[in-house]
Amino acid sequence: MKVLAAMSGGVDSAVAAARAVEAGHEVVGVHLALSRNAGTLRTGSRGCCTIEDSMDAQRAANVLGIPYYVWDFSERFKADVVDDFIAEYSAGRTPNPCMRCNERIKFAALLEKALALGFDAVATGHYAKIVEDADGHRELHRASAEAKDQSYVLGVLTAEQLAHAYFPLGDTPSKALVREEAARRGLSVAQKPDSYDICFIPDGDTKGWLAEKVGTANGDIVDRTGAVVGSHEGAHAYTVGQRRGMRLGTPAADGKPRFVLEVRPKENTVVVGPKEALAVGLIAGSRFSWAGLPPADPTSAFDCDVQIRAHADPVPAVAVLDGDELVVTPGHPLDGVAPGQTAVIYVGTRVLGQFTIDRTVSAVPVEA
Repeated sequence: MKVLAAMSGGVDSAVAAARAVEAGHEVVGVHLALSRNAGTLRTGSRGCCTIEDSMDAQRAANVLGIPYYVWDFSERFKADVVDDFIAEYSAGRTPNPCMRCNERIKFAALLEKALALGFDAVATGHYAKIVEDADGHRELHRASAEAKDQSYVLGVLTAEQLAHAYFPLGDTPSKALVREEAARRGLSVAQKPDSYDICFIPDGDTKGWLAEKVGTANGDIVDRTGAVVGSHEGAHAYTVGQRRGMRLGTPAADGKPRFVLEVRPKENTVVVGPKEALAVGLIAGSRFSWAGLPPADPTSAFDCDVQIRAHADPVPAVAVLDGDELVVTPGHPLDGVAPGQTAVIYVGTRVLGQFTIDRTVSAVPVEA
């Protein structure tokens, strides 16, 4: 195949590109410039797509002997990921920018350009597997290494995108083995720290970053009955499940800590309550997609597993398409789920699809 290898400057994408070359494919490396004002250096494990990352990707491409380019996707990234992140928080939801980046940048904008240039596939360093069924339909499955499995963040991929996706690391048992392989291949990124947190907020101060973008506005913090128990300077700074930083003026009757249960941006109000009230008995959303072939009849309830965070454990559940909304009832309550999060549905190791959570139903009534 003619393969476009997305090279972030990290060890995973470098080894993925190396394996594509070793497999005999015609490989071209590309690094995505996602910020107009990229930092020159990383801050430890924070940030990605910096000038330093671009140089690391260049050095890896040189070792592999493949052509290498830097493509400017900063305008598209700002519109599809950064602006979306701000809009979601402003609407009281908790978005996952990595999901949006995979969906709209790496496997939409990048793939679109790759196909236009005659490439057959885009290779990335994600830990996930693509398996073909008996009829040749491609399915997305968990990686061999459960601890490093990244199928959750790829749950947004469609059948068309899976047709051109290539994940050379899917069968690798551990990240340690990838680092060892990188060292054997002479790749300087062999021991480079993994990036984490939100790449466009490299200092990790999401609250401060949002305050700068959205501004502040005083509002009430209320309990589940509507009684005012404190105040805040901007509802966008709070997320469901948060405990610290609220400085409540009125203690709970039982003396126990209170957690953020809901954010109401239109009212600029934050709702708090006991930890038990974070339990969610139902999640639903109308923004859904299937990763490959959909269920034969999604309007009939079917068994599945649901995962609501990249590193969360899957929970047995029942799903059904009710009108234009995908509704999932977990076998036991989910903890601290927020609208805006992505729920990925699995059947065994296969990723069946995903949806953005629009609404939740508490497993604990207010009276309790």
